Amino acid sequence: MAERNLNFDTIIDRRRTNSLKYDFAEKNGMPEDILPLWVADMDFRISSYIQDALIKQAEHGIYGYSESGGSYFEAVSAWMKDHHGWDVKEEWLVKTPGIVYALATAVRAFTKEGDGVLIQQPVYYPFSKVILDNGRKIVNSGLIQDKDGRYQIDYDDFEKKIIKEQVKLFILCNPHNPVGRVWSREELETIGDICKKHQVIVVSDEIHFDFVWEGEHHVFASLKEEYRDMAVVCTAPSKTFNIAGLQASNIFIPAGELRKRFLDAMRPTGISEINGAGLVACEAAYRHGEEWYQGVCEYIKGNMQFVKEYLHKYIPKISMCMPEGTYLVWLDFRQLALSEEELEDLVIKKAGLWLDKGTIFGKAGLGFQRVNVACPRKVLETALCRLKAAIDQEN
Repeated sequence: MAERNLNFDTIIDRRRTNSLKYDFAEKNGMPEDILPLWVADMDFRISSYIQDALIKQAEHGIYGYSESGGSYFEAVSAWMKDHHGWDVKEEWLVKTPGIVYALATAVRAFTKEGDGVLIQQPVYYPFSKVILDNGRKIVNSGLIQDKDGRYQIDYDDFEKKIIKEQVKLFILCNPHNPVGRVWSREELETIGDICKKHQVIVVSDEIHFDFVWEGEHHVFASLKEEYRDMAVVCTAPSKTFNIAGLQASNIFIPAGELRKRFLDAMRPTGISEINGAGLVACEAAYRHGEEWYQGVCEYIKGNMQFVKEYLHKYIPKISMCMPEGTYLVWLDFRQLALSEEELEDLVIKKAGLWLDKGTIFGKAGLGFQRVNVACPRKVLETALCRLKAAIDQEN
């Protein structure tokens, strides 16, 4: 059977499907006809192999409690080995209904109320939410931009914050959302050694690990044997295969003591099984989704290049540092010299675009917007033309 869903130029109407991205604009204070390029899901139809597996499950007609068997782990572990060079053991695996759920569980498991949890802003905004919602304190060791706009880690500040705030938990974004960095082995080992020195547990969100355009993704726990004792690695097929709504994530915790603490924190939430459709989709994706995955990667790389060239030619005052990973673009609008309110007015009201404003990722995001480019190129072109017209009208 051949893969059927490889035409990524097809524009699919997602409205009236209960899509968070398309159907809840007014509820979120946006105009009804706005063009959304915000939340990180794709506008591409999933692999036909996943569709077929879900249809087969649906046709059975009984949707009782579900659990995964050995074939599920075989598919997951093979993907980890083949794509990331990481040999995982079945006892390390804890399945959760999403990575944000796992992050919140880790915060409760490894810290107490009032403790500081370290993050590197600008960073995926649910990091801050799960810290604050659980009565913990955000400790930010902000990333710094070099002269080329590329973000770097401030190692001195990183260690000082750990010592000063007595940090025991660090949430790592690897690859980094929204700035698109794919951390090198040297970078990860430098912060890993600091965390090891100060007995800091590292929760590594690696949900975007299958989208790497430059460099190589390194699973944090795989870099050194001693990191296994201090690491929680969060993975999922949701970004890679566009199945976030099926809510299945694979969390790997090699250290038995950490795994017990995580499970103890998870148990009071009442989650005992995860979505049966998510299990089916994950296994089908990892077993049969390679051709679709390679195709979507090539298409997204083309979209990244299209955005870069369009901005350079038509909107030079908006700059982007080419992402090394993820399908998210971090656009710098600061040359337009607009206030946050003026920038939102330009993007939403004048251009008719729903993007993610930079400040939700932290104060360092002021003057930036995050754009999801995992959509048909014609949609992306329409969005950029709208943005150009809005800026031209201002000038």
